[in-house]
Amino acid sequence: MQVILMAVGDDRPGLASALADAVVGARGNWLESHFARLGGKFVGSVLVELPDDRVGDLAEAVAAMEATGFHVTLTTSQDDARPGGRVLTFELVGADRPGIVREVSAALAALGVNIDELESETETGAMSAERLFRARARVQVPDGTPTAQVRQALERISGEIMVDFAD
Repeated sequence: MQVILMAVGDDRPGLASALADAVVGARGNWLESHFARLGGKFVGSVLVELPDDRVGDLAEAVAAMEATGFHVTLTTSQDDARPGGRVLTFELVGADRPGIVREVSAALAALGVNIDELESETETGAMSAERLFRARARVQVPDGTPTAQVRQALERISGEIMVDFAD
């Protein structure tokens, strides 16, 4: 069986290790993970494979972490059936403003594009003090949807947005 652990806690050394201890204690195998420091918090997700009869052990171990201020939830994963199409990766840079993630995700959804991975951040522009929005994405584009159409949809959001597709 596969489960997903989603964790949030005040950032401090040892949090990833505590998760790893819980996984090993339940005879689980750590398959994939994503961690980041966001707003002073340690935030992460882990895909774990373990015997069906050990899920309760893992649930107990992560519940015990709550007392230390480390909030971990366990969710049973679904079959990893991916939508058809091709993988496309891109980087997007533009002036930051409220709603930009909503605009980017809506433009992709309108084309039937599924987001596999999205990382974003803001930074101060090198030439000005303007705050820039930067995103990196890996998406599944439906067969028959040209890359140029995806680029146009993203660039229509604002004349200031630049999109760079990886080959």
